[in-house]
Amino acid sequence: MNTDLPQTITRIAEIIINTLQLEDVTPQTFDPDLDLVDEVGIDSMDLATIALVLRDEYGIRIDEDDYPKLTTVQIIAEYINTKLTSGE
Repeated sequence: MNTDLPQTITRIAEIIINTLQLEDVTPQTFDPDLDLVDEVGIDSMDLATIALVLRDEYGIRIDEDDYPKLTTVQIIAEYINTKLTSGE
């Protein structure tokens, strides 16, 4: 599995945009440091849905206890890359 962080960031942004049907933003213009809860307005159900899509996309398990920590695309990408490189 490719663990290139910029590619992972772009793909996660794409997943979030598609899952939440966000308009007026592209994966390239989505700020990876934008707070997903406070600035984008996602809720726990949105995050659970995104986690399921990411699980299917990357073949990793995202623990529910980790959801509160996954506040930006950058943090999610780093989390995924850590899981992929550690083989979890």
